[in-house]
Amino acid sequence: MPEQTLTAADSRTVRFGYHGSTEVAARIIRLAGREEAGVQLSEYDIADPFRGVRTGELDVMIVKFGIHEPDLVSSRVLTEDARAVVVGSGHPLAARASVSIEDLADYDAFAPPGGFPAYVWDDVVPPRTPAGRPLRRNRRGRTIPEMMRMVAAGDALHISLISFADIAPPGIKVVPIHDLPPAPVTLAWLRGAEVHDHVREFITTAEAEASR
Repeated sequence: MPEQTLTAADSRTVRFGYHGSTEVAARIIRLAGREEAGVQLSEYDIADPFRGVRTGELDVMIVKFGIHEPDLVSSRVLTEDARAVVVGSGHPLAARASVSIEDLADYDAFAPPGGFPAYVWDDVVPPRTPAGRPLRRNRRGRTIPEMMRMVAAGDALHISLISFADIAPPGIKVVPIHDLPPAPVTLAWLRGAEVHDHVREFITTAEAEASR
């Protein structure tokens, strides 16, 4: 049976949504005690991140930071993803070993793309630094490739996660932010939907291993 025709009802394959680097997804798959061949990875659209679980195309998805969506359920925190800033290789911050979030208030950052929830974006790109300086969230890009083209051109920076280093295109540097807490990583799925046994086992095993 072709992979795209698999459904949770007729296969033990877990349809697993992720965004960006697959490294964090692989970490959770290991926690769940599954082989990667038993998991169908699907990258979701950052501009409409919850569509896959809402339409039933995905069983579970990775969520970074907390969500407050009434129709979704979240697991316990399974792992973390440290914070970083994505800049062009010619940017004044590109050669730094790490930066402070306070340093980033001097440069343009991004507004939330598409339908990305504004309250989650406030965790990704805080409206203000701890010292009270506003972050200039005035650049707009609907997709990550579009945003990265702007970053590589030196027009903006993207406040993100260290896992982005795994997929950074040429001309991009990923620099750790040393004074923002890491993003908690959980799984989310549709509230009230039938959760098949192999999917429930995937979630509960990952939670148990993460708690050790």
